[in-house]
Amino acid sequence: MSELNLPSDPMILLSFINTKLRDFYPSLDALCEDANISKDEIVKKLSAIDYTYNAELNKFV
Repeated sequence: MSELNLPSDPMILLSFINTKLRDFYPSLDALCEDANISKDEIVKKLSAIDYTYNAELNKFV
């Protein structure tokens, strides 16, 4: 997959990432590697709105 254009709005980013994780990827690492995006950037943006990645659930909660 080519690099994704990530939404800049944190709430839209949350929905976008969780949808990708639910429908296509077994983990955040797999999504980031496949889409050539920064895991740290996603985690930082979503932590700013009090969401953290839960590996067991494979989504940001």
